[in-house]
This record gives sequence, C-alpha cells and structure tokens, in this order.
Amino acid sequence: MAARPSFVVEDQSEVIDFLAKRLAPAKKIDTHGAVVFLSGDRGYKMKRAVKFPYMDFSTVERRAAMCAAEVEFNQRMAPEIYLGTMPVRRTPALVLGELNEKPGDAADWLVVMRRFDETCLFDQMAERGALTPALMAALGARVAQVHDSLPVIRGSFCQPDAYRDSVASDVRQVTDHGDRLDTEISRKLAVALPGALEPFLDLVARRVTAGAIRRCHGDLHLRNIVLIDGQPMPFDAIEFSERIANIDVMYDIAFTLMDLCHRGLRPLANRLLNEWLWRIADLPGAPHHEALALLPMFLARRACIRAYVDSSVTAVSGADNAPARAYQRSAMIFLEPSPPRLMAVGGLSGSGKTTYALEIAPEIGRAPGAVVVRSDVERKRLAGIPLQARMPAGSYTPESSAQVYAAMLDRAGQALRAGHSVVLDAVFAKPEERAAAEALAAKVDVPFEGTWLDIPKEVAQARVAARTGDASDATPAVVERQFGYDLGEISWKRVAR
Repeated sequence: MAARPSFVVEDQSEVIDFLAKRLAPAKKIDTHGAVVFLSGDRGYKMKRAVKFPYMDFSTVERRAAMCAAEVEFNQRMAPEIYLGTMPVRRTPALVLGELNEKPGDAADWLVVMRRFDETCLFDQMAERGALTPALMAALGARVAQVHDSLPVIRGSFCQPDAYRDSVASDVRQVTDHGDRLDTEISRKLAVALPGALEPFLDLVARRVTAGAIRRCHGDLHLRNIVLIDGQPMPFDAIEFSERIANIDVMYDIAFTLMDLCHRGLRPLANRLLNEWLWRIADLPGAPHHEALALLPMFLARRACIRAYVDSSVTAVSGADNAPARAYQRSAMIFLEPSPPRLMAVGGLSGSGKTTYALEIAPEIGRAPGAVVVRSDVERKRLAGIPLQARMPAGSYTPESSAQVYAAMLDRAGQALRAGHSVVLDAVFAKPEERAAAEALAAKVDVPFEGTWLDIPKEVAQARVAARTGDASDATPAVVERQFGYDLGEISWKRVAR
C-alpha cells in the first residue's frame, strides 16, 4: 500500500466508501481538496482531510465550518447552484442527514449543489473552441457587477507588507516543490516576482484606501465558471482562507485572464478585461486603469499558484508534471517587459470603431493586450448611468463632448503611465481632438498611431440602427448630421470599412 502523503491528516475511506454506495454516483471527481459525487440532479462535495499552508481541512469541525462558508459565499455569485449543507452521521452506522440540518456531531459534512452539464464548464468549452467574445463580454459584466456589490475589506492582509509576505509565500511554494517543477525557472521567479511588486507598493496602499479590496471569489479560473441558461456563472469561490479571498478585485479577475492567456486565448482575455474595465465602478484615488501597473505581477502570481497546486495534485496521482511547469513558463512571460503604445481609432458613428479597436487590441503591448478607452463609456460614466441606458435629450453639447474627451485622455494616460498600451475609440471629428490624442502620446513618451475609418453613409446608418445593448447612443439621424461635418485635414492612416 502506498504511503499516505504528509498533507493528508485523516483516513476518510470509510465515509467515501459509504457515499459511493449510498449515492451510487454516475461520476466521482477527485481533487486535491475535495471528493465530489455526481448523483441524479445533485452534486455532493466532501472536503478532504488535508492541511496545506494555504488550506486547512484537518478536522471535522473545520470541514463543517468550511462547508457552511462555501455555501454562504457562493450563493452570492451562483444561487442557482448552491443548495446547502448535509451531514454524514454515525448512528452507529453511517447515514446521510437532511439538507441544511443544524450543526451537530457528524462523521463528515457535504456541500450539496444542483448538478449542471459539465461540458458547459469554461475549461472544457475552451478546449473545444466554444468560448466566444460575447461570452467574455457577459462574464466581464457579471464579475464587475459582483465586485461592485461586495463589501470593502481594510484588514491587514491587504497592506504592502502583507503583499510582500504573500509574494514570498508564492515563491516558497514554487521552490519547495523542488524538481517536480523547473528549478531554474523557480530561481528566476524568486527574483522576478518580488521585483515586479516593489516599485508599486505605494499604489498597493492607495488601492486599500480606495476600497479595491473585497471578499472576492479568489479562485476564478475557467474550471470554476459554468454556462447556465446561456449566462456565465462563477462558482466554487474560496471559503477556507480570508488571506486568499480578501483581495484586490483586479487580482481576482486576473486568474481568468491568466488562464485564457495560458491556453493561447489572448483575444478572449482582452475582451474580458475591457468589458470588466468598462463596467466596474471607478475608485477615486486609485483608479483601475492605474492599477494595470500591478497586472503583470498579478498574472504571474496566478500562474505560479496554478503551477504549485497542479504539482501537489501530481504528487498524489503520479501524473506528468509538464502542465505545472508550463504554468511556470507562463509566469515568466507575463513578467517580460513590453513598452506601451497609444493607438487611436476615429471615424463617424457606425464606421466600426469599437469592433476595429477590439480586433487590434489583443496584439498590442503586454498581456492580455491593450485596453480600449471608449468615449461612449466615459460619457455614461460622467452621467452616472448604466452603459446600456440612453443619455437624456440635449446631453450631446460641445461642452459635454469636451469633458468626455478630457476624461477619455485622462483614463488613457493612467493606463499608459502604468505601462499598459491603449487604443482610443472615439469619433475624433475635430482636428483639435485628434491633436490632443497625439499630444498625450508625446507627453508620456510613447509611440502613437492614428487610424481613421471610412464608410459609406448608408452602411453606417444601417449599423447603428441594428445596435442593441451598446454604450453608443448614435442613431441614423446622428449619422446623417455627422456626414455634414467639416473634418479638416486627416493625417491619420485611412482604412475603408
């Protein structure tokens, strides 16, 4: 018989055998932290009696508390999935208790979930090429909405020294796995990860003050997102560690971004990041575009976590460590420098500016590509209304447009100074608006490229008439007026659409 791994602190084989007989599951799923039985229309999740530096399920009391916490935290994001907890009692034989029984003595505890189609898990959808930009847009909107609804955390886990300790812990986790991971890359990460944090400790502190730290999902990779009724739904949020779950909202979504990039799906990651940035509420004092300076470190840390967690799993299963080492390589790639650039896309309404901007953004700059700063989004932010809501009549004045362009350039400047590339998306009908974009690039000392999209009026009018759920308020009548503008000399590269 093989020796029990050191992190497994209790023999649960009797309970596991009982559940296998009692539930007669169609499928049993084993992970490093849980055993899941899929039976009928339900899933029953039992936490393994393990103790890792980052996760402690070592006693039945601890497992009972963590089952209750898992249901509580996940019902915020996925109430359709999480039904409650259920005990396994000894009477003296093992029996299955009732759903949502009051806490009491038990041999172990289960989280009970409504079963879903596993083929709709985002990791499986990614493998068969079924993820789409539209799904990423829906996911970005949902995660932004959840992030905005979460309570602000100001505990010690979030302060700069705690960040240092957390990064140091990631480094130890990677290096402690020895030759199960690539030792040379582990040594490089031990230098590069802290180096990516140190210049931005002041930003970390300001993010805490601004309210960026929330009780987040904490484990938002593709395996923990599922498509239900056509909508992306995050589930299996971290319940066992405040240190892991009380994090910057950008660090939360960085796990999904990392997973997509690691799988070679950078365009989808770029779409997700941009939708999240368009939707999430501003944080005065530490705006999210400024926090893009932390994103390379966030992505690399997420890749390191995946590396040492996967390596822990292979230590038990004996599977190949190559996937874990691949995450190490991704971590180093995320930390490679990539100088920022500013691009601007102009054209009259209906010319396809946002479509074009989102097409080119994934290929520009560091992972997951450039952020797209839209005048339509900034206009709605300034008005304090949802992106899909229409502006009140009389809102489009020269004065309001000047404010919108100023806000857009300010937002772009934040990202560029954070080292992240930007694509500006606006009409840019006036020569002075185009000149201001070029001046911003000169001010922050980055390369600039402007593109003007040409389109027949009838095509533009048909496009805006067909739009639904977009931030733009343009109508065919607006297009008609714009085609009468005096645009002045356009020096930007012209592209027919």
